[in-house]
Amino acid sequence: MLDIKFVRGNREKVAQALRRRGLDLSLDEFSAVDEERRRQLTRLEARRAERNALSQEVGKFLKGGQKDEAEAKKAQVKAINEDIGILEGGVREADAWLAAFLLNVPNLPHDSVPVGADSEDNPVVRTWGAPPAFDFEPRPHWEVGEGLGILDFERAAKIAGSRFALLKGAGARLERALINFMLDLHTGRHGYLEVLPPFMTNAAAMTGTGQLPKFRDDLFKLEGWDYYLVPTAEVPVTNMHRQEILREEDLPLHYTAYTPCFRSEAGSHGKDVRGLIRQHQFDKVELVKFTTPETSYDELERLTADAEAVLRELGLPYRVVALCTGDLGFSSAKTYDLEVWLPGQNLYREISSCSNFEDYQARRADIRFKRRGAKGTELVHTLNGSGLAVGRTMVAILENCQQADGSVAIPEKLRPYMGGMEAITG
Repeated sequence: MLDIKFVRGNREKVAQALRRRGLDLSLDEFSAVDEERRRQLTRLEARRAERNALSQEVGKFLKGGQKDEAEAKKAQVKAINEDIGILEGGVREADAWLAAFLLNVPNLPHDSVPVGADSEDNPVVRTWGAPPAFDFEPRPHWEVGEGLGILDFERAAKIAGSRFALLKGAGARLERALINFMLDLHTGRHGYLEVLPPFMTNAAAMTGTGQLPKFRDDLFKLEGWDYYLVPTAEVPVTNMHRQEILREEDLPLHYTAYTPCFRSEAGSHGKDVRGLIRQHQFDKVELVKFTTPETSYDELERLTADAEAVLRELGLPYRVVALCTGDLGFSSAKTYDLEVWLPGQNLYREISSCSNFEDYQARRADIRFKRRGAKGTELVHTLNGSGLAVGRTMVAILENCQQADGSVAIPEKLRPYMGGMEAITG
């Protein structure tokens, strides 16, 4: 959430930044409500002061035995209390409106974010690895997986409907191997602390990271409960420190977590209807950081490199793109996407988004830190990124490592997690 004081004092700057995002949002009503609130607050404070003065007079009259005068002042106090109640209600109503307004305003893009309308305007920052050359026509992963008997979309549909997958045999083992490999890499080499959070969260947690209220339709809510299935581990892991004050000497905090993720994919009708790319349920290993403001952009580069390391270890060609202002996520100030090469589809697809939210989530979730020797507290900066989306990593392996005979070579770094298996042969 944006700082109301910043919005109040930099109205045109905020409007311009939002226009760079492609959002032409009028702040006129915000300013009108905010100004009326401040007028009511001024009147409220004046009436409270008047009441306090009259209350003191009541006490003096009673002490002096002047009962009639005391009763007259009490009547004035009663009338003022009625005014105070009306003014307090007006201030509360304005506060609620302003809070709801700001909850639906996205973060402002960092100055280094390229200006653009959509994903077509995202510049490539770097590439790694050459797409493999095949002496046969590479197939999409769903054909490879079904041919090997490790992906079963028909039975998944019988169990749950569309946009679900059933993994069998070496497919299920490959999914588990990828999760363990990613967690071992991030905890062992990169120094993250592994956590296993709840797979359900309450509405306050969803609001803290920015999923609510704007993206309610993208979530799965349990009927009759204040619980939502997590769309990403970002939500529970970030909210670990909701309403806490951290110590500067403990920052940065680095967490990694595996969770299944659940998304309704509202608005995705007709997109990626085949395969594992866009599922209602999928596995993901997440990276989350809490940092000081002055170090957060250095930490974004490190977090992105940590996610890239998974692809490099697996030998999967990829590129890094910087999201332009029009493609930036709601809560993000700056984002890098990692896109892995998929030869069966002849394109790059997103496999990780690495973002710096600055203090946007921390303000919503009230996550602060105290510097050494300082009296007050400051908001932390939060960052996260996929390290990686497990299903899409499997997609990349099935397509990049497929062989002419229909088998799939297992990347060398995964073989210890697969019991020494070198290939999936069906």
